[in-house]
Amino acid sequence: MIDTGKAFCVANKQFMNGIRDLAQYSSNDAVVETSLTKFSDSLQEMINFHTILFDQTQRSIKAQLQNFVKEDLRKFKDAKKQFEKVSEEKENALVKNAQVQRNKQHEVEEATNILTATRKCFRHIALDYVLQINVLQSKRRSEILKSMLSFMYAHLAFFHQGYDLFSELGPYMKDLGAQLDRLVVDAAKEKREMEQKHSTIQQKDFSSDDSKLEYNVDAANGIVMEGYLFKRASNAFKTWNRRWFSIQNNQLVYQKKFKDNPTVVVEDLRLCTVKHCEDIERRFCFEVVSPTKSCMLQADSEKLRQAWIKAVQTSIATAYREKGDESEKLDKKSSPSTGSLDSGSESKEKLLKGESALQRVQCIPGNASCCDCGLADPRWASINLGITLCIECSGIHRSLGVHFSKVRSLTLDTWEPELLKLMCELGNDVINRVYEANVEKMGIKKPQPGQRQEKEAYIKAKYVERKFVDKYSISLSPPEQQKKFVSKSSEEKRLSISKFGPGDQVRASAQSSVKSNDSGIQQSSDDGRESLPSTVSANSLYEPEGERQDSSVFLDSKHLNPGLQLYRASYEKNLPKMAEALAHGADVNWANSEENKATPLIQAVLGGSLVTCEFLLQNGANVNQRDVQGRGPLHHATVLGHTGQVCLFLKRGANQHATDEEGKDPLSIAVEAANADIVTLLRLARMNEEMRESEGLYGQPGQYSTNNHTEMQYKKCIQEFISLQLEDS
Repeated sequence: MIDTGKAFCVANKQFMNGIRDLAQYSSNDAVVETSLTKFSDSLQEMINFHTILFDQTQRSIKAQLQNFVKEDLRKFKDAKKQFEKVSEEKENALVKNAQVQRNKQHEVEEATNILTATRKCFRHIALDYVLQINVLQSKRRSEILKSMLSFMYAHLAFFHQGYDLFSELGPYMKDLGAQLDRLVVDAAKEKREMEQKHSTIQQKDFSSDDSKLEYNVDAANGIVMEGYLFKRASNAFKTWNRRWFSIQNNQLVYQKKFKDNPTVVVEDLRLCTVKHCEDIERRFCFEVVSPTKSCMLQADSEKLRQAWIKAVQTSIATAYREKGDESEKLDKKSSPSTGSLDSGSESKEKLLKGESALQRVQCIPGNASCCDCGLADPRWASINLGITLCIECSGIHRSLGVHFSKVRSLTLDTWEPELLKLMCELGNDVINRVYEANVEKMGIKKPQPGQRQEKEAYIKAKYVERKFVDKYSISLSPPEQQKKFVSKSSEEKRLSISKFGPGDQVRASAQSSVKSNDSGIQQSSDDGRESLPSTVSANSLYEPEGERQDSSVFLDSKHLNPGLQLYRASYEKNLPKMAEALAHGADVNWANSEENKATPLIQAVLGGSLVTCEFLLQNGANVNQRDVQGRGPLHHATVLGHTGQVCLFLKRGANQHATDEEGKDPLSIAVEAANADIVTLLRLARMNEEMRESEGLYGQPGQYSTNNHTEMQYKKCIQEFISLQLEDS
């Protein structure tokens, strides 16, 4: 019975799951969903009551009777066995006593004694046996009645709970019955109305459908306009397919079926235009053109085509207006942070947006017009190239891929201080002197605004194929200085090292190197060419004093590797030369085998320039590439105490757990150097990383949100130190 009852509960639970699924399927019908959910909950309670009943039955009937059989009945059987054994012994004693001969006095006495003892034991065992029989009879009656009484009380509780449950559900069931009566009446009324509409529709003229000609940019659901349009496929057959299009959230999307996820045609309507198409055979066609692709669409009538074109144009204008208002509100609402840092930390972050970034970038020579076509007032930029672009050229740059050009808006996007500083260090004039060096010599004319196909061909030739770069322009020194000898005597090294204690040698060497760089020794000459930096090499900063030897460097500009130019220019903080080296095909992660396989990014760290590091990172430098000593850029920045660079590398995802050949990670190095700022930053970074890992493994949604105090303070500290270094540079 109990097993069958449990199977009944399992089957009922499956039935309840089916009812719940039906309720979820009816989520659009509030009455059905609410009723099914309430009924399934009530029936689930009944299943719980059944489970409790079966559990009590098992304990009251099965468990108690099994205990009676196992314990009490077993004692009775043991007493019975003893009684039977003693009875047999008594019989044997009687037989033996009867068989003893009269003349054998010794055997007579022995048999008499055995019979007496056996008879005494028999009487005790018989009395105990009778006692066990009486106890068993009495307990059997009480146990059976007690079990049944408990079983009946369990049923009483079960039915009482069910009665209370359905007493509470009764009023709702009555209300639902009344609603069903009204639904039947309403259904009959709706049926009559539909029959009347059917007869009216048969007389209507369907030559045109004016119901889809309206659009609303302020619609509550965010859908400006929607309806069916034919879309020309981009395959070789150019087939036309009918799809459901809609303008929503500043995007043009379509669906093949209503249950499918929308496919985005235009991600941002501000980047596209719409025009009529009269040069194809199909009627009522129009084209939506974005910087990366175009989409040919066909409406059902001329009125509908005009409505869609007007809706797209209006949405574009609205998107620009709303974005501008949003930026203005954000600027007005911005206020200094009241966190644990100073009250001016928010202003020091300088996350510039809108017109401030536009004005600062456009004031750089050449940036007031598009770098590729010359259109005035460009509002887009390529951050890894350091140039400004018009909206059409920016779309072409996007199509090249981020490994060639990373496009960002000067008015719509947020600009970090280091990125804005990088844009101000380069500019259109600087980049065009590199990428358009042979344009006049080759007789190439730059494309004019509006010539999209010419622009695409020109931009690909300029940045992808690099056809206009002067292949013989790469050099670091004038012709009369093509060979330069740079050395540092052992005596100079000994004197420079002896000024500091053993713990200060690394930092002091780095600071002297940076100071010489900042003092103007390595600045560009008037003709745009530079002299070789007369500083110790990157890796010699970390060599033990006893192992240092005289070093000399010979450079021949005829055989200068672009990677080596990038390597040297990174130390010199010479961004134009770095851009020239990249244009000549330099590997941004080139490793100098003669200097412990140091990379340009490591050289930029030694040079002390945060902007140089940012330029290399934007152009694909590996922030975790290490030299032969196992030290990456983060290690070197920590050793030199360059707090701003440490922040930048952490921001770019540097591995702070990597150890060098001595088994030291950046935190260990910072602790040994007693650099409180870097120690604090690295520990905050680790804490933030641990919290994120905890969120991914164990946290519930929202447990460690991106706005938690530790992460906010960590980001604030990083941006604060970056801004401070940029102000000091």
